[in-house]
Amino acid sequence: MDTTFKGAAKRITDRDIPRIGALIGVGEDHVHAFMDVEAAGSGFDAKGRPKLLFEPHVFYRNLSGAKRTAAVKAGLAYAKWGAKPYPKDSYPRLVAAIAIDETAALKSASWGLTQILGENFKAAGYGTVQAMVRAFMDDEAAHLEATVKLLVAWKVDDDLRAHRWPVVAETWNGPGYKKNRYDSKLAAAYAKWQRIKDTPYAPGKPSVAEPAAPIERAPPAVDKETIERVQQQLKDLGYTEVGGIDGKIGTMAATAIRAFRAENGLPEGDGIDDALLLALQKAKPRVLAPARTDAAPDVVREKVPEVRTNWLAKVGAFFTTIAALIGSFFDGIVGNLDQASGLMQPVKDAAGDVPGWVWMLAIASVAGGLFLVARHGEKKGVEAFQSGARR
Repeated sequence: MDTTFKGAAKRITDRDIPRIGALIGVGEDHVHAFMDVEAAGSGFDAKGRPKLLFEPHVFYRNLSGAKRTAAVKAGLAYAKWGAKPYPKDSYPRLVAAIAIDETAALKSASWGLTQILGENFKAAGYGTVQAMVRAFMDDEAAHLEATVKLLVAWKVDDDLRAHRWPVVAETWNGPGYKKNRYDSKLAAAYAKWQRIKDTPYAPGKPSVAEPAAPIERAPPAVDKETIERVQQQLKDLGYTEVGGIDGKIGTMAATAIRAFRAENGLPEGDGIDDALLLALQKAKPRVLAPARTDAAPDVVREKVPEVRTNWLAKVGAFFTTIAALIGSFFDGIVGNLDQASGLMQPVKDAAGDVPGWVWMLAIASVAGGLFLVARHGEKKGVEAFQSGARR
């Protein structure tokens, strides 16, 4: 390895940014936003070398035995981060570390535009850490290409497409991202670049200063993981019509998406786009109007005994009056029949009076009829009350 670390040091161009963004299905606004927050401004230092931060605690874990002992003794390695302050220029320490173990030293430094740790060389698309460092010495675009490959390897490229800034920020910076508000900075940077005209770019064609017509970029296809995430978010927000979490936009998922769009002021449809994904992040749980309940049956159950009691009181009073009337009325009838035809003589007793059982039979017959009338009246009264309670 050339320990001067000087190569062509080619700077990234405006056309490189949309080209590299297209590798993961994002526009240049996404890439610019990521670079604004996570990049070091430039991938090279004032001497034309890749920007570098040597990490002694990483060097420690990449060594063992006598090499680790030598590195610790030289002050180049220690077990925990932050044991000693970092020098302004990490290259002298890197060169000294290379003398102990080149591969371990290169893996223990953060490199270039977005400070990719050498340990991640495979995920960044290189066979060896030496190959990655040499590529970084030559071209700043290689720094950015390695960055998007890492986003894919760490499975956050879809989060970048969907503007899930907290996920991107935490993945790249660790749990401490909130302290530095990296997610808010990413969102603000993206909003800024949205207002700036994009660089004309068409894959496989030379760039021109002013294209005849703006290039339309088709939105990336929605992958299964994104659909599953949307389904879970909808379910968590109360859109139970979404059904199961299967990564497919079937009838049930489409119904839930249409409902969410309608209730959150989004354009109609059942597709998944940036507007939907952003709205899902901000949405509050769904509040459905409570089902209408009719309290009338409970009221009727409470009041029916009262209605029944009122009718029975009326029937009782009616019976008392009728009994008195029957006595006098029947005496007159029997007397008239006895004088006219003698029809009642067979049922008279020895004293010439009508027996009590005859009176009881007559009263029972009249009372039975009146009771049936009373029951019918009670039923009608209850029905009328129930009908009124439901209005």
